[in-house]
Amino acid sequence: MELESNNHSVFLMHYHLVLVVKYRRRVITAAVSDRAREIFEYIAPTYGITLEEWNHDVDHVHMLFRAQPKTELSKFICAYKSASSRLLKKEFPEIRCKLWKEYFWSRSFCLLTTGRAPIDVIHRYIESQGRK
Repeated sequence: MELESNNHSVFLMHYHLVLVVKYRRRVITAAVSDRAREIFEYIAPTYGITLEEWNHDVDHVHMLFRAQPKTELSKFICAYKSASSRLLKKEFPEIRCKLWKEYFWSRSFCLLTTGRAPIDVIHRYIESQGRK
């Protein structure tokens, strides 16, 4: 496990993000997914984010990424959803037949913290602190 650091901290923060297409429309092809990933990788460094894994189904995408403690995740997600929505609908006109207005992504999203150890191991570790 390789930790990251900056001037004042050492950290390793992984997140699992799931974004769903508005109305669960089945518009994500391999080409759309690849372009959405390119947009993610273009925007991410500005927010201190590094993509580690990406996969998709026809109506949603999954991303595993690392972030820094100073990263404003909600601002990043908003910026990504806005830019990718605009660009994907512009570059893939067939999407406009299934989605209308300016929306591509659902308003909601699922963001989960992840780690290398199961949560029960962390609970036991914290409980054991101070014991000999």
